[in-house]
Amino acid sequence: MSKMVIKQPQPVMEAQESDEWGSGICDCCDDVPECCFAFWCCPCFACKTTKAYGQCLCLPLLDIYGCIPPITMSMRVSMRQRYGIKGTMCNDCMCATCCTPCAWCQMSREMKRRKIQILLVGAKHT
Repeated sequence: MSKMVIKQPQPVMEAQESDEWGSGICDCCDDVPECCFAFWCCPCFACKTTKAYGQCLCLPLLDIYGCIPPITMSMRVSMRQRYGIKGTMCNDCMCATCCTPCAWCQMSREMKRRKIQILLVGAKHT
């Protein structure tokens, strides 16, 4: 008895975008409604952005437990990794600490600009 083994091709994501942020940390005029939302209700905006990024909706609420918002900083680092954006953790820490609403707005604008859909697929091995 012989077995036929078929191997599915693995997905490859090639970054054809810039290795820089699509907008600056203070480019609020690029998307005024979102920046107003982030300014007036940053926790709600952060939760909405985190969910759109594919993470737990309530994750940003953990930021209230420290001087440096760990979730905001982690999301910036993760987004830089995912999209191949140059930067440093020190810069991410400064943005997350000093301009939290602006950092969330920048991340939201970047997700819209890149338009990379997140697809989670579950598969069973038989």
